[in-house]
Amino acid sequence: MKRQEIIEEVRNRIDLTREIEDEEILEAVDELLLRKGREEFITLKEKNELRKEVFNSIRRLDVLQELIEDPQITEIMINGYQNIFVEKAGAIFPWKKQFDSEKKLEDIVQQIVAKTNRIVNEANPIVDTRLKDGSRVNIVLPPISLEGPVITIRKFPEKPITMEQLIQIGSVTEEAAMFLKKLVQAGYNIFISGGTGSGKTTFLNVLSGYIPSDERVITIEDSAELQLKNIPNLVRLEVRNANVEGKNEVSIRQLIKTSLRMRPNRIILGEVRDGAALDLLQAMNSGHDGSLSTGHANSTADMLSRLETLVLMGADIPLMAVRQQAASAIDIMIHLGRLRDRSRKVLEITEVLNMKEGEIQLNRLYAFEETGEDGRGRVLGGLKATGNALKNQDKLKAAGLSYGAAMQVK
Repeated sequence: MKRQEIIEEVRNRIDLTREIEDEEILEAVDELLLRKGREEFITLKEKNELRKEVFNSIRRLDVLQELIEDPQITEIMINGYQNIFVEKAGAIFPWKKQFDSEKKLEDIVQQIVAKTNRIVNEANPIVDTRLKDGSRVNIVLPPISLEGPVITIRKFPEKPITMEQLIQIGSVTEEAAMFLKKLVQAGYNIFISGGTGSGKTTFLNVLSGYIPSDERVITIEDSAELQLKNIPNLVRLEVRNANVEGKNEVSIRQLIKTSLRMRPNRIILGEVRDGAALDLLQAMNSGHDGSLSTGHANSTADMLSRLETLVLMGADIPLMAVRQQAASAIDIMIHLGRLRDRSRKVLEITEVLNMKEGEIQLNRLYAFEETGEDGRGRVLGGLKATGNALKNQDKLKAAGLSYGAAMQVK
């Protein structure tokens, strides 16, 4: 029994242009399966699979729906309609199913972008968007992509990961977590860096859980991903791409500027990747303590260098002035990484100090120390305090907070 034949018959029997309930489609599928089941033998398992596949093709995202509903899959990579790869438990492997045709995949692409009022076509072949559950989606179409439509979906758990879970899996130590909790509560400006898939957005979500519930928080993102909880006074802003005429764009920079007029206690910028870095640093330097953001980099020092480059992309400012802005704005940098065993770890927590002889000074507070491997190839080790004292304690004192002797603060 061919799946495509059933799909076509259902489409012919039901007017899909009108408002129609899911139950009506399922009833039509069941009736067809029952009739065809009399013509050729089909097991109950095969019937249930066909029922689900046909329904997903008509009403959901076709073969993609099964992957989206699988909580163990963290990334979906579609390289044209015939090649689908998934990431599960840190490993990437090909998936057995595929789309019926490139046209079907193109229909799915338009279905995805339509729900977020985005546009992607031959004239605008690249778009970032999201699914209903918050999963991040990047789409690239021909002629840019030579493989046909390419979709990359980064999934996020329905329930945001907590700091307790990160401690349990060894991504961070309890001591470091408590230290970061107090820094967030005291309003330190924190920047999270790391490579692709290192867990920056997840960690940003976790840290946001420490923000006092009586504060007004504004999040700004290219595509809304953050899942902030327990903040009643929360405003979520998302950029708007230009229309087909190249007009009506609302950029990250515009959103940062308007957010300053919205009486925020804190501003959370999902990721810095362009000249908006200048606006973020200025916001951090203008009384919005406790702001958070992330960026792609291979180390803390690399992230600071990249911030300099991004600021210079957005404005003609002397390099020393840019460095002074960064040193004044950012209090703490957290660097995340993905080790060779594919585990995600906090590799470094560093305090950003003032400039000295034209260079930003860094005070490393925690660093990941590897102690070897176990029999399964898993990296052993943990985040260790370096013994260096936190030098800027003013915000902690102003908030009435302190922390234990483990940090040896003097």
